[in-house]
Amino acid sequence: MTALFQESALCDLSPADRELFQLFGAGPVRTPPSDHVHHAFETHATRRPHLTAVEHLGESLTYGELDARATLLAELLVRGGVRPGDHVGLFLTRSISMVVGILAVLKAGAAYVPQDVRITPEAHLRHIVRVAHVDVVLTTTADAASLPPHLATIITIDSLPDVGALCRTITAESDIAAVIFTSGTTGRPNGVRVSHANLCNVLLTAPGSLGIAPGIRVSQLLNIAFDMAMWEILGTLANGGTLVIRGDDLARTASTADVVIATPSVLATLDPAACQRVRTVAVAGERCPQALADVWARRVAFHNACGPTEVTIVNTVHRYEPGTGQLTIGRPVPNTTVYVLDDDLLPCPIGAVGEMWAGGACVTAGYLGDLDLTADRYRPDPFLGGDHLMFRTRDLARWTREGRLEHRGRTDDQVKVRGFRVELDAVTAALERADDCDRATTVVHDGKLVGFISPGTATPERARRAVSQRLPYYCVPTLIVPVDTLPTTDRGKVDRRALLSHVDGLRREPVA
Repeated sequence: MTALFQESALCDLSPADRELFQLFGAGPVRTPPSDHVHHAFETHATRRPHLTAVEHLGESLTYGELDARATLLAELLVRGGVRPGDHVGLFLTRSISMVVGILAVLKAGAAYVPQDVRITPEAHLRHIVRVAHVDVVLTTTADAASLPPHLATIITIDSLPDVGALCRTITAESDIAAVIFTSGTTGRPNGVRVSHANLCNVLLTAPGSLGIAPGIRVSQLLNIAFDMAMWEILGTLANGGTLVIRGDDLARTASTADVVIATPSVLATLDPAACQRVRTVAVAGERCPQALADVWARRVAFHNACGPTEVTIVNTVHRYEPGTGQLTIGRPVPNTTVYVLDDDLLPCPIGAVGEMWAGGACVTAGYLGDLDLTADRYRPDPFLGGDHLMFRTRDLARWTREGRLEHRGRTDDQVKVRGFRVELDAVTAALERADDCDRATTVVHDGKLVGFISPGTATPERARRAVSQRLPYYCVPTLIVPVDTLPTTDRGKVDRRALLSHVDGLRREPVA
């Protein structure tokens, strides 16, 4: 992709940095084998109909059985009025029906809008239905009772009529596969429109395909509303693997898998010694502690990835091996670009910290129903030119001389303490350098830094010393609190709000 960069956009760089920008800024050019993610699944269903596609709590479906059920439900959706481009709610909990519903919506030419009904507030569900113009919601018999009244037309996937073989209605294909609602920076959920082309690009090319193939078991651990669940579910089925959906015992499910995709917070709850079968691990969604990566990378192929929902799950990946230097977020995935830019959207010199912008095939179709926010975050790409867009990730990073990206926090994680700018991720990384600290996080409370360290036996004095030895004095937290484990959100990330609720009333230890 280097030949596609516009020379006029690089004129402010030195010749050496211009050469490195062109070398580092684009992933390899590869052609995904399919242009719609469910077509890739259907290919495997045709070739290997008797291969197990999905398992959950002792039940399973083969590829042939899963394809048949999804096709039946798709036909019922079409006959019920669902049209290409429509948005269909998928409001339920982890189950085989969840997978049937996803594939059925895609086969019907619509886009699915997922939410876990056990943990999603009624107001959130109603907001999603209103913004996405959802007229039909798929759920299960057990989950239907959790839905608020008068929400939409409800179809229970596990109680479909036994109609035998139906003549399939030919429907047009849709560009959009899913609408994933993120927490957003505006305080309200934002619906990100993810296309089939976006998904096929990351799921059907290496490294995003993660070596998944027939016979490979992949755990499904994450909340269906989280964009990384698409990596688990669709990434498995599009590559012919077997999806193992967890019940309440997350660790048991992971121990039976060959591939685990998780946030670092979720991965930290697993014992590598109990996961002897696991051969590949991919983490994303939040910063991964180096110590956690080191532990797992000694046993498995370890991939540290980065990217918000708006750039299709992940857009950079680092295949990390212990003893090879600092853990980074790697390089752009195929057919995508990454730019490290200054405040004027000009390329930063190699080694300088700037904001990451992403371009190419990873850039999604914008926010549903919010043209102003889309115009603010999705900008014309001056480096690829034409009608290409680039997305503002709000991640801070710098290029190393080896062509890897070092994640340096987020623009919205930068705070002012005593008049100095502090990056919370930098403080967290320093806390984790204490020899008795496995994981940490940093929050701001009443204008002061508060660090949380885990496990509960970790000592604040050692953690404070670790920060003071590596960062300026104003980066040392006023209070450092040991906790047994860091709480997580329903999407598997560290729950900073829950930690803040414990800060009031704690004794603050002054920094000398």
